[in-house]
Amino acid sequence: MKSILVTGGAGFIGSHLCKRLVKEGNRVICLDNYFTGSELFVHDLLKYPGFQLVEHDVTIPYKTTSMIDEIYNLACPASPIHYQYDPIKTIKTSILGAINMLDLAQEHDARILQASTSEVYGDPFVHPQPESYWGNVNTIGLRSCYDEGKRASETLFMDYYRQNKLKVKIIRIFNTYGPRMLPNDGRVVSNFIIQALNNEDITIYGDGKQTRSFQYIDDLIEGMVRMMDTEDEQEPLEIVVPGQYYYRNGSHYLRYEEMMDDTAQPTVNYIKLSPQGVEVRKQGQVNVHMVFEQGKKNMTLYSTPFGTLQMGIAATGLEIMEDEDCIQMKVDYALDMNEEHVADCYLTVQAQSRDSENFIL
Repeated sequence: MKSILVTGGAGFIGSHLCKRLVKEGNRVICLDNYFTGSELFVHDLLKYPGFQLVEHDVTIPYKTTSMIDEIYNLACPASPIHYQYDPIKTIKTSILGAINMLDLAQEHDARILQASTSEVYGDPFVHPQPESYWGNVNTIGLRSCYDEGKRASETLFMDYYRQNKLKVKIIRIFNTYGPRMLPNDGRVVSNFIIQALNNEDITIYGDGKQTRSFQYIDDLIEGMVRMMDTEDEQEPLEIVVPGQYYYRNGSHYLRYEEMMDDTAQPTVNYIKLSPQGVEVRKQGQVNVHMVFEQGKKNMTLYSTPFGTLQMGIAATGLEIMEDEDCIQMKVDYALDMNEEHVADCYLTVQAQSRDSENFIL
């Protein structure tokens, strides 16, 4: 059994993390000032003797005589509506909170994990962003209180590691959704749900071409716990489902990247499902573009470093099944070259809605 401190533990992410840690038999101290968190989120945990809820602001040092093995530093409002309400308080929470928790971790020789954010990349030119990307940032904008606070927190964590040999972990969290999201936080999933429940038009900002990487809260918690358990990982790690999903002009798109090995170039995959049919693109060392429309004959292009091979393709059967957990598709098709039949083939696709790693093509 470990003794674990979670700051921001009564918030959306923190409450799920506390539940996971308590159910595993750990002693958990949950700190929260209830700015965006709520005692109701962790009320069910109060029955456990190993769970302690403390109202505390991390901008003030926290002292305890109890042994601390691990610290998860999650405290900070993460929605623009909330962090812009008091921007000075927001950046204080990030910087002073990080310093206070790092000092506490050093005092107890504890591991400490910083919940950072994809916002450290600012308005990025690179999509998707690898951990090595430094970003395109604005130090004086309306969102800078949050973005720069998180960047400064990462700097502090790395300096405590380099100078004091503290065992630190840094994760960068992307778009997360699930139970206990605040309905007024202004983020895309909660906005869509509220508008749908109110029978309102669903608002998509911008030109509709932007993408987001969505992950379910359970997947994030699993990544956080695994990151804390690593022995020697100090560099920032993104916690994000690798696929990007978006909806445009009545069609569903799923995009993800895969690496065949450490030396291969990434392969970018797009599956487009629409009432008219299915479009498949694989972009990498070999590019493939396939279009299946029931009852029509299309062309498929295989582009390689040695040239382009064009073949005729005709869908003879198309079946798409969708439920709460996944989308499954099967396409039967015939290939021909120079008007001569080559082979009868089929393509199957299974997309798990919560885990793009289980996407099979």
